This record gives sequence, C-alpha cells and structure tokens, in this order.
Amino acid sequence: MEKEIQKVSVVAGVVVKQDGKYLLVQEKKPKVYGLWNFPAGRVDAGDTIEETAIKEAKEETGFDVALVRKIDIFQNLATDPPKHIFEAKIVGGDLHIPEDQLLDVQWFTSEEIQSMKGKLRGEWIIEVLIFFEKSN
Repeated sequence: MEKEIQKVSVVAGVVVKQDGKYLLVQEKKPKVYGLWNFPAGRVDAGDTIEETAIKEAKEETGFDVALVRKIDIFQNLATDPPKHIFEAKIVGGDLHIPEDQLLDVQWFTSEEIQSMKGKLRGEWIIEVLIFFEKSN
C-alpha cells in the first residue's frame, strides 16, 4: 500500500512580550474567524523563515520588530505546518490593524491567554507561552 505524500506549508511567527503582556492578533479568515494567534504567516518561496517572521509582524501589527532568538519549532501532527517561533522586540512603527486580514490586535497577560481555551488558533499557542516563560 503506497502512502500519499502530503505537502505541508512552513509557518514563521513572533512572540512579543512588553510590560508583562503578549501581543496577539485576532483572525478574520473564515476557518479561524475570531480566534487569537501570535503574529505569524506562511513562508513564501524565496523568503527565509526569519524574514517571514519579521514581515508578518509588520503586516499584522504595524510594528517593526527585531528577532531576539528562536524559541523553538512547534508541530503536533505530521499534517500540521511546522511553526518556527521567535522572540521579538518592537523597534519601531505604530499599531495598525489590517482590516482585510484581522479583526483586532491586543495585549494579554499569560494568565489571560491560558484561560482563552477555545478562543485560540491552536493549543500550540499555550505550549509556546509555557516554553517561552520557562526559558526566560
């Protein structure tokens, strides 16, 4: 029996923590409408994972960010896109919500995010949070 090969996208995103709160974006796409996520997006051909993380943060929040370090790669199932997540700090820009892509952008405490089960794009967001806080 031959197995079917499935093409999986690669995602890059950032964790921005400032004044004890994390920056999250609220999705507008139909399948994930209303769910919260870290600023992130699919890596396009020709872009590096790092370039994509910086570009997505700018496109989704208006903030210019600098990558501090790679946190880890998060992937639960083989069919899930691997998510390369970086710690980033804001180095410029102003908050701007791209209304064609997102409903909202807000700052949340770790406790608030952990109580948002069912309102997050995936459980991996809490995994990132726990991993991030243990490593700081």
